[in-house]
Amino acid sequence: MAADALAQVLSGSAAERVLDRTLRSHRSLSREQRQALAESVFNVGLWRRRLGFLLGNPSAPASSLLYAFLHRLAGLPATEAARLSGVGSPPTLVSEEPPSLALRWSLPDWLAEHFIRELGPAAEDFCAHLNVPGPITLRVNRLRTTREALAERLRSEGVETRPGALSPLALHVVGPRPNLYGLGSLREGLFEVQDEGSQLLGLLVEARPGETVLDLCAGAGGKTLLLGAAMENRGRLLAYDPDAERLDRLLQRCSRAGVSNAQVLRAPPEGVLADRVLADVPCSELGSLRRGPDLRFRLEPESLSRWPRVQHDILERAGRLVRPGGRLVYATCTFNRGENEDVVRGFLREAPGFRLVTPGAGWLEPSCVREGVLFCAPHLHGTDGFFAAVLERVDG
Repeated sequence: MAADALAQVLSGSAAERVLDRTLRSHRSLSREQRQALAESVFNVGLWRRRLGFLLGNPSAPASSLLYAFLHRLAGLPATEAARLSGVGSPPTLVSEEPPSLALRWSLPDWLAEHFIRELGPAAEDFCAHLNVPGPITLRVNRLRTTREALAERLRSEGVETRPGALSPLALHVVGPRPNLYGLGSLREGLFEVQDEGSQLLGLLVEARPGETVLDLCAGAGGKTLLLGAAMENRGRLLAYDPDAERLDRLLQRCSRAGVSNAQVLRAPPEGVLADRVLADVPCSELGSLRRGPDLRFRLEPESLSRWPRVQHDILERAGRLVRPGGRLVYATCTFNRGENEDVVRGFLREAPGFRLVTPGAGWLEPSCVREGVLFCAPHLHGTDGFFAAVLERVDG
């Protein structure tokens, strides 16, 4: 069963979807069997390149990769790993360490080379952290409760948490992964699931009650909800996204969270002058690779050059919507200077009325600031990877 599911993942199907289909068609599996299947599919899907190196065969079949995982990485005896994976006699595995970053941390060659260019000596540590699942992080909804009260409520529901170190709104779940969607506290809108780095992007807007605030790439609205809570439901909160279905979900989430000042825009905003604009733009999403075991293998090198033109156009449009004295936050969830610093520099050359300001002055952890912009990473902060530039319009 695992080998069949793995064959689909290795041929390019999304691991989560394959696992979901497999579990749905084998409902008689015990809880332990379901967990073992998930661990096998996700780990072999993730470590496929290192496992292929251990086998001396980059194109090894799924059953052999499963054997290498069970024996070398999970530590099962060779005979037991061979029986469970169905390979017959145990294959011989290479004993030496993989010679390249790509093979050590199971990445496509082009992607490993990109991270070396971007991060230099830190690339090894960064890539190691990409292979460790990210924490489950919650954002307290201050329209409903406080962080301390939420932690106590979650404890009464059997979920232990600890405060985040970077965001004053963050709680990290401690211990086994709970069924958050079965909790009354979630149904009551007391919290949202949101990475701590993602919370920082919304906090950098520093939205205030009574202002006009625009979330230009709202998606399903996680940051929109954060902005609404910061505004205490006073002022105008505008949210636009080209995906109408995501905006529909945003409206549902606003209702649950008690955000009453949000207005969904079904067409790109024109003629608006906002006090604050958040442009969390579409990107290559390299900062969230640890959230999916096979995401790195479904990317193409072209993803690094696909977005800068789009991002530049969005940032240019966002700049026209900021009032004099207002703030614009440009953000991505990727590690690629071509999508981050280069886009911001190009915008500042064309829009001299804007200036770059230090993000989170007075409250943001200094280690999150690099060369005047926000830079968060799993190996440094335990968050997903995020970039943000805070720009203020200074002309009249």
